[in-house]
Formats: sequence, C-alpha cells, structure tokens
Amino acid sequence: MSGLKKTAQAIRRDIVRMHAAANSSHIGSSLSSVDILTVLYFRILAVGPKKNCRPDRDRFILSKGHAATALYATLAERGILPRSCLSGYSTDGGRLPGHADNAGLACIEAATGSLGHGLALASGMAIAGKNDKYKSRYFVLLGDGECDEGSVWESALFAAHHKLDRITAIIDRNRLQGMGKTEEVIRLEPLLKKWTAFGWSGITVDGHDHAELEKVLSKIPLVKGKPTVIIANTVKGKGVSFMEDRLEWHYKSPTKDQLAQALKELA
Repeated sequence: MSGLKKTAQAIRRDIVRMHAAANSSHIGSSLSSVDILTVLYFRILAVGPKKNCRPDRDRFILSKGHAATALYATLAERGILPRSCLSGYSTDGGRLPGHADNAGLACIEAATGSLGHGLALASGMAIAGKNDKYKSRYFVLLGDGECDEGSVWESALFAAHHKLDRITAIIDRNRLQGMGKTEEVIRLEPLLKKWTAFGWSGITVDGHDHAELEKVLSKIPLVKGKPTVIIANTVKGKGVSFMEDRLEWHYKSPTKDQLAQALKELA
C-alpha cells in the first residue's frame, strides 16, 4: 500500500470514529472527499504551523463545510491540528463543531457550511492577494449539490472576469445530495462545459486516484489567466462498503457494530 493510501485510510478511520462518538451526520460526504484532501495537504499545499499566519500562504477553503470531519482528520494526520482535538468533535465543550469553524484555529481559513459561499470567499482573498502581488494559491472544495446555489455561479463569473488564475475549484462529484441524486434534484450535466462557458479552464479526474490528482494539481493553472475547475468523480461513503453510494449516510452515524465493521474494512 502506498504512503498516500495509508494516510487516506488513517484519515478515514478517524472520520468514522468521530461520527460514531458524536452520533453526527454527513459521514458519507466526508469520506468521499478524503483522497482530495490527502493529496492537497500532503503533496500540494505549502502549509504548516509556521506558515498559517503568513499573508502569502496557500489557502484552502472547505466550502462543503458539513464535511468538516474530513478536514479535521486530515489536519490532525498532517500534524497541524492537535490530535487531542478530534475527541471534542461536535460535543459540548469540544473545539471542533459539526461544520468547519476557524474560531481559535488558525489552520482553518473560514467558517463554512452555509453552502455556496466558499468560492466567493476565495475570490475575495485572491483578488486581494493579486493586488498585493502575493504568490498564494487558493483551493476551494465544493460539493456537487452545492453547485445548485446561484452564488457559486456569480463567484465563477467574478473569478473569470478578474482572471484569478490562482484559484482552483474542486467539485466533489459524488452525485448525491441531501434529498436525492443530483441529476434528479437539479440536473448539473454537462457540468464541466458549464464552468468552461463561464470562462474557466477545467478537467475531469478520478477523485480517488492519488497519482492523477497530484499530477493535475501540480500543473495549476491549467491555462494562464483563467481560474481552474477540477471535476473529481467520487463515491459517497468511499472506503466503507455498506456506506458507498448510499443516500442515507448523508444523515446516519454508525452504530457500535457498524463502527467495528468500518474499521475492519479500513485496516
């Protein structure tokens, strides 16, 4: 098993433990995005305790903030967030709320979870960084269901108009959202063509293939003068057989027996 694969498996184990302990929802959304976060934090982003407060740092925004456990577990595995914090996820007195929050945590750029805002935040940061001549890069992870939000497309227009080519939007394309399949709730396809019509360069990748993700993310921007969108095809609940591609795991948390089975599969 490769180093990144082992890292991703460790992150997934932390995720299922956190959800089981807190009896919280959105485990499927977190598991689908693990491989994207693993490549970003272990291969792409210039991050670390000494860089978190630098104005020219790379920035990552989890726009799909309900997948907070994926970000928390990744930060802990990377040694940026104290591992002791994970036991306080979504519990009274804990430091880690159910949706991503930057209160007292310099390693998290913004509080998110009200969907449709992450790309706007990144666009504001990017145009400010461009004016200040910083070399920062701005990565935003959005859910595919989140692309139903009009504010996403307003931000896409803004970023393209201002030629913010240091922005990369990554769409976690697991094809399930809160109330059903994305193509049944509000059809998104042809999704990549829609982004490119808005003035972005883009590509579709396997969102669980570490080598493919690293290869593409290392070449950003794909086209000079254009922001980049990556449509990352994923599976909701990835890594746990009874959760994969199942809508109910947008809401359910694992029982004691299900936790044991999940950890066995992720060993």
